[in-house]
Amino acid sequence: MTLSHAPEPSQSVGKRPPKSSKTTSRRKVDDSLVDAPRFINRELGWLEFNARVLDQADDPSVQLLERAKFLAITSSNLDEFMMVRVGSLKLQAMGGGGRRDPSGRTATEQLQAISERCQAHVDRQYQLLKNELQPLLSEHHINQIDPADCSDRSLAAAERHFRGDVLAVLSPQALHDRRFPMLPGLGIHLCVQLSPGDEIGPQPTPAATDSLADRVPSNQKHHEASQPSAPFSPNSPASEDDVQETQFAVIPLGRTLGRVIPLPIEKAPIDKAVSHPNSVDTSPTESGYAYALLEDLVSHFVNEFFPGREVIQCKPFRITRNADIELREDGAGDLLGGMEEVLESRRLSDVVRLEIDAHANPDIRDYLIKSFQVDPQFVFDIDGPLDLTYLFSLHGLKGMNSLRDEEWPPQRSPKINPAESMFTSISEGDIMLMHPYESFDPVVRLLEEAAVDPDVLAVKQILYRTSRNSPIVAALMRAAERGKYVTAIVELKARFDEARNIEWAREMEQAGVQVIYGIRGLKTHAKVCIIVRREPQGLVRYVHFGTGNYNEVTANLYGDISVLTCDEILGTDATMFFNAVTGASQPQPLQQLGMAPLTLRRQILELIQGETERSRQGQKGEIIAKMNALVDTEVIDALYLASQAGVKIRLNVRGVCCLRPGVPGMSETIEVVSIVDRFLEHARTFYFRHGGDHEMFISSADWMPRNLDRRVELLVPVIDPEARKRLRETLQLYFRDNQNAWRMQPDGSYQRLRPRKNQAPMRVQETLYHQVVENRKAAKQDSQSTFETHRPD
Repeated sequence: MTLSHAPEPSQSVGKRPPKSSKTTSRRKVDDSLVDAPRFINRELGWLEFNARVLDQADDPSVQLLERAKFLAITSSNLDEFMMVRVGSLKLQAMGGGGRRDPSGRTATEQLQAISERCQAHVDRQYQLLKNELQPLLSEHHINQIDPADCSDRSLAAAERHFRGDVLAVLSPQALHDRRFPMLPGLGIHLCVQLSPGDEIGPQPTPAATDSLADRVPSNQKHHEASQPSAPFSPNSPASEDDVQETQFAVIPLGRTLGRVIPLPIEKAPIDKAVSHPNSVDTSPTESGYAYALLEDLVSHFVNEFFPGREVIQCKPFRITRNADIELREDGAGDLLGGMEEVLESRRLSDVVRLEIDAHANPDIRDYLIKSFQVDPQFVFDIDGPLDLTYLFSLHGLKGMNSLRDEEWPPQRSPKINPAESMFTSISEGDIMLMHPYESFDPVVRLLEEAAVDPDVLAVKQILYRTSRNSPIVAALMRAAERGKYVTAIVELKARFDEARNIEWAREMEQAGVQVIYGIRGLKTHAKVCIIVRREPQGLVRYVHFGTGNYNEVTANLYGDISVLTCDEILGTDATMFFNAVTGASQPQPLQQLGMAPLTLRRQILELIQGETERSRQGQKGEIIAKMNALVDTEVIDALYLASQAGVKIRLNVRGVCCLRPGVPGMSETIEVVSIVDRFLEHARTFYFRHGGDHEMFISSADWMPRNLDRRVELLVPVIDPEARKRLRETLQLYFRDNQNAWRMQPDGSYQRLRPRKNQAPMRVQETLYHQVVENRKAAKQDSQSTFETHRPD
């Protein structure tokens, strides 16, 4: 990664500290780092992360369908990056802002660097797909079929699908005025170039008994037989000559039709298809799976939409719209209505990226670029299928278990007895769960029990992201319907989940839940649920704190931490925090919890500074932190100062890290690693040695300005000694991984770690899973060796 020059750093950071009784080893300063900025560019740092995900798809040691899944993830990641980060930078550049980011780049300079990196990234995606993954999939009889080149049997099945399921659904739209209709972002559309002729309109449909396969030539033949006409500018007035010269139409493929269309397996006996022409087995088995993509199917039979017209060429394209559109809350009296307007605005926003089939002729290519007014540096010519997220469907094929990872079913925590109430289990001591190795079911079960427990008086919960058919939301509604006092903070501004949260908010209100739409000007991102229960000793608060969302689906895919407790101080703090949010009141000082945007930044800085001072005084200073992103410059500067004082700092940052580790005189005691494996690392956990007290925290917040200053977040101390010990040991494991770990270099690049000579391979996620399995086995053996008597109520 090339680092640009930046403004001079502050005098306190990046300088060698004065000599003291405690010194650290010095390395020779790399000349290329002397004048480099002390912060890595955030956007290029994110692209480095997506490159690490792509490396998983490029790793032969990973199972084949898992590699396909990782390739799909890189495509999905890049979509969101274009919508949000590139969209934001384009707005900044349009505003003429010359302000430089902490790495020293203007918005325009960042866009140029992003374009270059993304073009190379996309080239690598498709080289990997075409040169390695597709041939390997074919070896295992998983074949993508082009209707133009398939057998008569497959073509007959494709024709039946097109005639029966596609033709009646799709509608071509003629571009008479040379302006595109309002097409949705991220959908696949077909741009059709037609030869001069009559206006596009309804034509008699050929007899249904005719064979489309016999009647419709492939688009490739059209392309080879026709020379492209001169480019047409859609911004100029359309003259009669223009209309006669060429015409365009668009076919939006929409989202109702499945993109992956199963076809008969080519190696199956032909006579079976002949004897049963309307009943072809297309289900996946270990013997194979064949499929066509919807855009290829429609392109092959595109003449059916334009009877009597010659199709010069038909090629897919895809647009990405700017999603960096936020609600102006100062002018929004109705937040729910305002968020619906935001969703509509995103649907109509400017196009920030255009993807076109690389084989589109110049007429189509120029027409699309001019029609959408796309910056040429964000036009991507795709030599392969657009939108690689279709590979997710291949990963889920039934009967292909040998091509996927071995299943790691979530284990039940030994601290939870399924024969007891969750309230009983929690009352016996704090419970820490490590997802997805340990099941998320206890969290769901706690709420479901609360909904029907006659002693439960109230339930209070924050919902940031939920699943489509959320059992947690269902439990909240059931509790309200049973007369319990239920309050839910539903964050309507959770990006890309706004529509779902709006729907849930309305349903919960109808069920009697008191719904709060977050706080004006802030996103409520904390993960907390409070259940108030009447017990013989009085009211008891049962609380769940988490690092991840209340989504039982992603809880099987994301690495997160849950803490279930009935600690009195934490329960009181949680209630005061929740009431401050819902009541829009002045928050009162909390005894143990840290809360953004009020105290969390200060607490993190004080914890870092505490290690710095201890190290300066000759004590051992140590920080271990795990998070998704490290961007905040004030926190990074504090870490630099701690490093200069000799504090040992180990950071596990999955995604963006703007800190530059290992720079002599600035950050040489800082190590940064990133783990990219089968589960998404999502937990935020922090360790501070604190003079031997070993303080541990979990949090909903990354060390980013948005989390510390513009969101409602929580920092939660882990109090239970056993949980603290386990969490600390887990954090340390992340720095022993030599299979799926990447060490960040001072220039912002990453090097994959491999076992050294005579060093055993170690994969942290696999180790953690085996640990919980062994713990479960040990607990089961203990229970079987203990006699338990029945007791009267």
